[in-house]
Amino acid sequence: METRLFEYIERQLEKHPLDKSVGRKEGDGWKFWSTQEIIDSAHKLASGLIDLGLKKGDKVSMVAYKNRPEWYIVDLATQYLGITNVPLYPTISSNEYVYILNDSEVKACFVGAEDLYEKVETAKQGVSTLQHIYTFDKAAGKPFYEDLFNDNHKDAVLASKDTIKAEDLATIIYTSGTTGNPKGVMLSHKNISHVVDVTLESFPLTPEGKVLSFLPFCHIFERACIYGYSDSCVSVYCTGTDNLGGENGDLKSVGPQFFTTVPRLLEKVYEKIYNKGLELTGAKKKLFFWALSLADEYEHGKTFSGMAAIKRKIADKLIFSKWREALGGNVQGIVTGAAPCPTKIIKVFSTAGIKVLEGYGLTETSPTLSVNRFDGYAKVGSVGPVIEGVDLHIDDSDPNYADGEGEILVNGPNIMLGYYNKPEANAAVFTELGGKRYFKTGDIGKLVDGPKGKQYLKITDRKKELLKTSGGKYVAPAPIENKLKEDFLIEQVMVVGDAQKFVSALIVPAEEALKDWCGSNNIKWTDLKTACADEKVINCFQECINKANPNFSHVEQIKKFTILPTTWEAVRPNGEKTELTPTMKLKRRVIAEKYGKEIEAIYG
Repeated sequence: METRLFEYIERQLEKHPLDKSVGRKEGDGWKFWSTQEIIDSAHKLASGLIDLGLKKGDKVSMVAYKNRPEWYIVDLATQYLGITNVPLYPTISSNEYVYILNDSEVKACFVGAEDLYEKVETAKQGVSTLQHIYTFDKAAGKPFYEDLFNDNHKDAVLASKDTIKAEDLATIIYTSGTTGNPKGVMLSHKNISHVVDVTLESFPLTPEGKVLSFLPFCHIFERACIYGYSDSCVSVYCTGTDNLGGENGDLKSVGPQFFTTVPRLLEKVYEKIYNKGLELTGAKKKLFFWALSLADEYEHGKTFSGMAAIKRKIADKLIFSKWREALGGNVQGIVTGAAPCPTKIIKVFSTAGIKVLEGYGLTETSPTLSVNRFDGYAKVGSVGPVIEGVDLHIDDSDPNYADGEGEILVNGPNIMLGYYNKPEANAAVFTELGGKRYFKTGDIGKLVDGPKGKQYLKITDRKKELLKTSGGKYVAPAPIENKLKEDFLIEQVMVVGDAQKFVSALIVPAEEALKDWCGSNNIKWTDLKTACADEKVINCFQECINKANPNFSHVEQIKKFTILPTTWEAVRPNGEKTELTPTMKLKRRVIAEKYGKEIEAIYG
């Protein structure tokens, strides 16, 4: 029988039960649930959900600012009853809460600390199906989730578990669309468990080891990891990203052997290290940057001998050992995903003895399609070999791509069941090929040769317009651009920020409107270029940004912008490249190439 997700924690109970299975920060210490306590709590909560009248096929949501054992307990309880779990991001807008809760017809929601109860309570006014809201923390006047715990339906819960099949729907995860409302990705137990089962063996996880979990459980990346951690019998320390580094940070105090992350967090660590290096003087500064330069020659699996090996031993003792100590001193490996990781980051950390490996996937693929492995199947600059069971095809039929490149199409047991209530969207992302149903990822890639005779996937472009910051957050540019263009001073705008720390904008002003504005504000008009450099004009456009930003979540808000003294055209008489299609849509790739220096200056 194929694995159902709740079986991973039950395997832990059979193989290696832990006193510290999953825990979270409480005050200055950690509060842990044992393996048995996790399972018992989930059974009791499932019984309480029956008392609420919930049954198989119903939907339950969860939202929290930080990962916590209670989230996992609710997840397991819903699985026991065949209830579909609909996780929510805590940072999305109220309108998105209302849309998701309505679209999925959620009946109950479990919330974490701070303002989340009020946020969901407000959304509840526009959601006819939402009947119950429970908190993970005791608070006066608010229903506490442990109040649902009972053994009234113990036999019914056990009987329900036996009826759950691996093919059953386990969760609906809503992802941002390029335009319009988010889409609900339907994933079964089998979808997710396939990824867990075929990737787990290459991770450096040993029973009673420690892992840190801070990427949100509402994302499929960390969601799959929690099941894998349970099966590997490691202690999971749930936390957030606000207290990772420093002398009193969770990395130093916990000393994990392994964790997953997104590139942006590694970039932050590197920036701090690099800035400390800049503060050094004399021989210490030279030694620091000499050690960093050794990373240029790094490749996974490459060995050094003679003087090259001696140099690395010296650098390791004097420089890199301090890096490892700052991360707790025990890290054997890090897997990064959700966004492209700069090669420099991978090489620097791996040279320092902290091996960073990159993987690739989407929510729709549960998530992993390929991943570099700790058993030698790894290549810098790639996202690793395709995982077992996945049939990956490069559609190189489009002549616009280089030889060997094309859209990545995939078939396999981890491919989603489809988008919830979106038949047209499903038709658009699935295609028939050789009698098989393939999912169109929207990403462009190619297969390259690598270690141990394997082929490795390399992502070269993104076909779809959806941006992904280096923190792994999706941003749909079109709604932001459309909002900004509501201002009479903005003729065109393109949101940028793919694989960057934050979202920015290239703005093309409406020349005549700007000329009028300058006249009304006692600014002498000479030409567009001069006007765009004027401080008052720049401040005016900043006000335009300030007015638009509150309409979007924090990650979607424009942090920086540059004003371009030009026009974007659909047709040019001399035949040179245009920035707009005949239907006036942005040619994003053309614009990004043409204004590469301006974009680089924004993030410089």
